Amino acid sequence: MGARGAPSRRRQAGRRPRYLPTGSFPFLLLLLLLCIQLGGGQKKKENLLAEKVEQLMEWSSRRSIFRMNGDKFRKFIKTPPRNYSMIVMFTALQPQRQCSVCRQANEEYQILANSWRYSSAFCNKLFFSMVDYDEGTDVFQQLNMNSAPTFMHFPPKGRPKRADTFDLQRIGFAAEQLAKWIADRTDVHIRVFRPPNYSGTIALALLVSLVGGLLYLRRNNLEFIYNKTGWAMVSLCIVFAMTSGQMWNHIRGPPYAHKNPHNGQVSFV
Repeated sequence: MGARGAPSRRRQAGRRPRYLPTGSFPFLLLLLLLCIQLGGGQKKKENLLAEKVEQLMEWSSRRSIFRMNGDKFRKFIKTPPRNYSMIVMFTALQPQRQCSVCRQANEEYQILANSWRYSSAFCNKLFFSMVDYDEGTDVFQQLNMNSAPTFMHFPPKGRPKRADTFDLQRIGFAAEQLAKWIADRTDVHIRVFRPPNYSGTIALALLVSLVGGLLYLRRNNLEFIYNKTGWAMVSLCIVFAMTSGQMWNHIRGPPYAHKNPHNGQVSFV
């Protein structure tokens, strides 16, 4: 046993320890520093993203639509990192702009944003904001935008595509149409809740009160009720109202404007 083990021990004793080449140490050191730098950069991005989302959630807790100027737009929308979708309405609400369509679109946009804010599905994946021309002229110039109102979706990653701009001229700006477009772009479904409108009920109550008061005052002479000429005039007024374009608009709900696909001319309803 001793004779057989002697050569083996001599071979082991004769082996020299293997060392890494001297030139590999700078490479390993560089690799270690690179890993540390990448890890620190990733941590910094996560912290920055958390700060942005926290700030947006704070704004959303106070109002469903927050206004943005050029600095806020670049920080929260254009500059990564971002893991949320942002719906932005570019508008001109100042009285000197005289944009009545902007005010109407803003009302529908407010209804949509409130429906999302107070829904059970509300989360930090979707936010609503607006950029007014007088508060963010540089944003309009950056996007080469020369019309208002305009609705755009800014996705969590990448640049907005053509479909991320809402076709207002073809579809209109009703809150339900905006919600459908948002569902197509973000997979977030918003159920629109409109506030109750009591104007029709109040108008009907006033009309009934007026007719009742008139009948009470003329209770001793009600021959005018049997006046054929009067009833004919009332019937004609009802017929003209029902066949008017305004009644058609009320029933069909067409878009506010329509763009001719052949010559590009915009026609307003």
